[in-house]
Amino acid sequence: MISFHAPEQDASRFRRRVLVAGAFALICFALLASRFYYLQVVKFDYFHTRAEDNRIALLPIVPNRGTIVDRKGVVLARNYAAYTLEITPSRTGGLEQTIDGLAEFITIDARDRRRFRKILEESRSFESVAIRTRLSDEEVARFTAQRYRFPGVEVQARLFRDYPQGASATHVVGYIGRINDRDIERIEERGVTANYRGSDYIGKSGLELSYEAELHGTTGFEQVEVNAGGRAVRRLSSTPAVTGSDLELTLDMELQKIAETAFGDRRGALVAIEPSTGGILALVSTPTFDPNLFVEGISTQDWKALNDSPDHPLLHRAIYSAYPPGSTFKPFMALAGLTSGKRTPGQAIADPGYFNFAGHRFMDDKIGGHGMVDLHKSIVVSCNTYYYQLANDLGIEGIATAMAPFGFGARTGIDLPGEAEGVLPSPAWKRKRFRTPEQQRWYGGETISVGIGQGYNAYTPLQMANAMATLVNGGKVFRPHVVRHVIDSRSGEKRVIEPDPIRQIAVKPEHLAAVRAGMVGVNKSGTGRRAFAGAPYDSGGKTGTAQVYSLKGSKYVAGQVRERLRDHSWFIAYAPAENPKIALAVLVENGGFGAQSAAPIARQVIDYHLLGKRPNEPAPEDVEAEESAE
Repeated sequence: MISFHAPEQDASRFRRRVLVAGAFALICFALLASRFYYLQVVKFDYFHTRAEDNRIALLPIVPNRGTIVDRKGVVLARNYAAYTLEITPSRTGGLEQTIDGLAEFITIDARDRRRFRKILEESRSFESVAIRTRLSDEEVARFTAQRYRFPGVEVQARLFRDYPQGASATHVVGYIGRINDRDIERIEERGVTANYRGSDYIGKSGLELSYEAELHGTTGFEQVEVNAGGRAVRRLSSTPAVTGSDLELTLDMELQKIAETAFGDRRGALVAIEPSTGGILALVSTPTFDPNLFVEGISTQDWKALNDSPDHPLLHRAIYSAYPPGSTFKPFMALAGLTSGKRTPGQAIADPGYFNFAGHRFMDDKIGGHGMVDLHKSIVVSCNTYYYQLANDLGIEGIATAMAPFGFGARTGIDLPGEAEGVLPSPAWKRKRFRTPEQQRWYGGETISVGIGQGYNAYTPLQMANAMATLVNGGKVFRPHVVRHVIDSRSGEKRVIEPDPIRQIAVKPEHLAAVRAGMVGVNKSGTGRRAFAGAPYDSGGKTGTAQVYSLKGSKYVAGQVRERLRDHSWFIAYAPAENPKIALAVLVENGGFGAQSAAPIARQVIDYHLLGKRPNEPAPEDVEAEESAE
């Protein structure tokens, strides 16, 4: 049966459907309009910025690193421009095929490939990595002719760091290297991430590390318009990079080289200070190494040779290694005796050649002793018995209290990284150092050994030189520093580094004069007289021999002891005696008597600094045993 609807019902139903459809369409258009309004009005700034970011690329301009020169303008670190052949892995058809193809007309050896692989592991695929550096003009021309064959390969002009003095003063200047994850953490901690955009290198050691903020400079930026393929179309604006500040050092490179040459192939360290300012004149650590090896990434073979060497050339002995000071400790002990009132300059003791304490006999260096010994003679002949007794009278607390103001057992604060603290022994130090109550107990016999610079005593050559400078400078303590001026690259303004003393030690001038007179006697008639024979100036000094290996009562004969177990050779000195211009400490590892190994090195350094005299022959080695006894 067929049902018929009234026309009015059909029309009503149609109108309802039209209304629903119209309402739905209106709602959709309203949503589109609101979305359009949101995108075009509310979020206009955001999307405009995003669009500009797609159109405009911000390219970093790496700043030129500051140079480093010595006090006379001799260049120690500089920059030079050179061409590099760089590969962007993500843009090449095949990395290995690309490298092999390049090797057909540009020399790419196994070392270049290893270095490339090492850097590639630390880089991202869209970053360019150098496969060859320092291309010649001929090599650049050959690549340019074949460039169409190698997508993702470009020749770039880059700045490279150069150390023209080679291995000389390496531990002072330091070196730069590629930025690694640890460096990135340090950069982020300093809050200077933006300033390192585009930078591949950073200071790794020495002044390159400690003055990184000054040397690096300020990164510039260039705005360029790019097309859809990411290629630059035109430059819109540019903010130039600011070159890093230059460093002018207190170091005298000629003096430095004379000192380094004087060591020969021996291990050791030398620190020479200008007493009136705290400026470092020479800072030697031998053996050394060529910092240029590290600039582009050191090879595995070179790193292994340096790292595995028994002579440890990477070790900065002058500020990091601590040694027993031996008899160079005695002038400071003498001053402690005078200051405390335990001794007077004219007070003498009888030296039978030994000192008895608690049933143990501490022997002097001279069989039968030195007879009657006052303070002056105790320094000149380096009488152990005098200082055994003085140490016992002062006590370990008295020794520690007297030595601390001179900086023993504390970092000097030099503007170089990696300084060691050393050890100024005391009961408090021993309780902190050891675990068991028996180990923590301080014994009286240990005090006796401390009095002659042995026992737990351990100081860096820098600490010894700084203490020497303080003693001859009337008790004024300066913070030793290597940088004299930081020079602004834009204005040329020089910022002076640390010219004023940081403290004054309370010590009587007559006490200082008595100790200094004894040290002058060392170089005139005592253990240092052979090394300073014929010098046209008066100087003060003190030899020292620091025991490395205990013979447990047996007689020490250098020829019967393995070279690495022989005594260390020390010498501290200052000159001229009346108005000191230089104070220094010399340490020759396993060098034996101080007068034999260390003192001749000091003489050469002082001769050049005061007289401009260069050594014409090797330092004397044949020194009589009685002159060398410490």
